[in-house]
Amino acid sequence: MQISPPKHLAPYIRHYIFLENSREDIRSLRLFTDGSSGLILSGDMNLYSGASDDRMPLSFFYGTLNGYKDFASKGRFSLIAVVFQPYFLNILLKSSAMEIRNQVISAENVMKDKLEVFQEKLFNKTDPLWIIHDLNLFFTHFLSEGISNDHHLIASIQQYLLQNKGTVSSRNMQHFTGYSERHLERKFEYYIGMSPKKYGNIIRLHYFLSLINNEIEDKNMAFLSYEAGYSDQSHLIREFKNNIGLTPKQYLNTQNKMAVNFIEM
Repeated sequence: MQISPPKHLAPYIRHYIFLENSREDIRSLRLFTDGSSGLILSGDMNLYSGASDDRMPLSFFYGTLNGYKDFASKGRFSLIAVVFQPYFLNILLKSSAMEIRNQVISAENVMKDKLEVFQEKLFNKTDPLWIIHDLNLFFTHFLSEGISNDHHLIASIQQYLLQNKGTVSSRNMQHFTGYSERHLERKFEYYIGMSPKKYGNIIRLHYFLSLINNEIEDKNMAFLSYEAGYSDQSHLIREFKNNIGLTPKQYLNTQNKMAVNFIEM
């Protein structure tokens, strides 16, 4: 179940996702980059890092990803994923997005007990729509303190990149903002955790994902890759594998897509 935030929160939160698993077996899950950061809230989840087998905190923030992260879930769980606009984690934690890129941070370590009430509601099987309603109030209160002009600049650039499906030259970016390429790179790295070029590549990749996911008839990968702005199919496949760990055909054959960028392996 995917829920949009109210209009005043849309510049900071992309959407909420409620996921529930009723199976007792072990499941392998993969989260891959969509340029966003986010928050995972749970009251009863046994989630482990696929790389180290370390148990994840019940609730945690994750920074923007360079590629993908694998997890293993053991037993039943319910969770709410709050998918942020990429710069919102910088606003929440007041720290460089570069320092928390690819990182998982326990919510308890940075928010103390402020999120415990949501964990308890998930544990007690409260209607997720009510929990999301309360989360909207929580984030609205947090944002009442205001944000900096730099965040407005980054949000404007993000929208410019989205409108152009990620394909924007350095010259056009400089013309749009009035800033040098290096200045924009520093801003993006601090507030989002990656360069504008890397973020644009992710937008282009997800535009291609939207094309192949919405194509009903037999998919012509070469045609769709060209439409998404790739110069050749080999370039697309290389970028696809670097960011998702799969080829486009392997992704399409994945049976359980819990979200566009959250799949069961």
